[in-house]
Amino acid sequence: MQFSLAYFTQYKVNVKDEVLAGLTTALALVPEVVAFALLAHISPLVGIGSAFIICLVTSVVGGRPGMISGAAGSVAVVIVSLVVQQGVEYLFLAVALMGIIQVAIGLLRLGKFIRLVPQPVVYGFVNGLAAIIFMAQLEQFKTHDAAGAEHWLTGSALLIMSGLVALTMAIVYFLPRLTKAVPSSLVAIAVVSALVIGGGLQTKAVGDIASIAGGLPTFHLPQVPLSWHTLAVVLPYAFIMALVGLTESLLTLTVVDEMTDTRGRGNQDCVAQGLANIASGLTGGMGGCAMIGQTMVNLESRGRGRLSGVVAAGALALFVVAGSGLIERLPLAALVGVMFMVVIGTFEWASLRILRRMPASDVFVMLLVTLVTAISQNLALAVLLGVVVSALSFAWENAKRIRARHHLDAAGVKHYELYGPLFFGSVQAFGEKFDVANDPAEVILDFRESRVADMSALDALHKLTERYHRAGKTLRLRHLSPDCRHLLGRAGALVEVNVLEDPLYTVSGANVAY
Repeated sequence: MQFSLAYFTQYKVNVKDEVLAGLTTALALVPEVVAFALLAHISPLVGIGSAFIICLVTSVVGGRPGMISGAAGSVAVVIVSLVVQQGVEYLFLAVALMGIIQVAIGLLRLGKFIRLVPQPVVYGFVNGLAAIIFMAQLEQFKTHDAAGAEHWLTGSALLIMSGLVALTMAIVYFLPRLTKAVPSSLVAIAVVSALVIGGGLQTKAVGDIASIAGGLPTFHLPQVPLSWHTLAVVLPYAFIMALVGLTESLLTLTVVDEMTDTRGRGNQDCVAQGLANIASGLTGGMGGCAMIGQTMVNLESRGRGRLSGVVAAGALALFVVAGSGLIERLPLAALVGVMFMVVIGTFEWASLRILRRMPASDVFVMLLVTLVTAISQNLALAVLLGVVVSALSFAWENAKRIRARHHLDAAGVKHYELYGPLFFGSVQAFGEKFDVANDPAEVILDFRESRVADMSALDALHKLTERYHRAGKTLRLRHLSPDCRHLLGRAGALVEVNVLEDPLYTVSGANVAY
């Protein structure tokens, strides 16, 4: 792989657009990363340093150009208890192990399993993340009094904050209708910042959250005892962080694919996320993954290639080393306004338009994933629940499709022609379709339009065979596929398989690259 300007702009994007999109994205990253670091009880500089490392590595070698990764809130939620109970050094080791796990998942090409996530789950995931981003911005409408108690803004402070947010959103919305020469988000931040700084308006700024002045991350081995006890402490966190990070990253990749009508590489991105987290852990950083909010900022600013991510990472480094004084003066209202527009763009409004046309089970799954994502902020749990409920719903619907048609041939043999899959969900209905007591001495069960899917189906066939055997009758199976015959091999002489007529089943799409 050769890293040249052509590599970073391989999607034939405009270099100017990439640079401006990267700068805009970096500005949107700062308050989010600082907030997530504080949530995880670590220094804001650790969060920004982690965002720099993760954004840079994934932009260079990631599987989805245009996607922005950084120190994400979904991972920050997981590590809170580890930091509080064990300290940040254990966190650094957990992050490095998280990266190793993600690299292994990518090398084993397990990223392809993201294809098993149903569309209602994707809708719920995206809508839940939009809710999380929205709720995170509401924190900027709060302040602390002299005693440290938290209160909502009131009076002129609230009016100024709300007015500046509204102005930012208006610029982001209307400017593209006049010109697309520069990203509207960047213009909005510049205009509102000039208005606040030049006009001396008193409103919350980035520096009110925390100072971002400092240096770049350096190599740092976690200072923890090398023992099995240490591994037992950090490994569970590493696994959870790895799964949460890859879940958000791969689903964000899917969303970006749909928005840009291009295709990313899931397994390559798994490896890239892993390498980024290894680098973050070994430079004293927190874990991260793809950030859908900042990715939307980048895409809406016309960032499509790798260069925009590299510029965003470089800008973060520049902010810390030389530009902290200016960045800390930026009004939070401008960044909140940009993120509110991201919420509007991220939310799948189409899911509401088709709500009445969706099956009730899909509506339930979408709402379940949205609520679990928004309330718990545990993306892996939300997606897992959505997939499980979708699978159970699918199994239930298919279980109702099992049916059998029967007739007697000229020789007095009764034929049962089975339709629909025979699996754990349909075995009970399957067993009720046979009249063992009144059937003739020989019965043939035809699987031309069915197949044996699992161990429950195999067990049901054995039990049915035994019922006929106890009645002094013979049950023969016909038109079984090769994989079904393999499952039924131990049924012995009671099973007749017509090899010449058995269809050969193959799985289409086996060569899909991931």
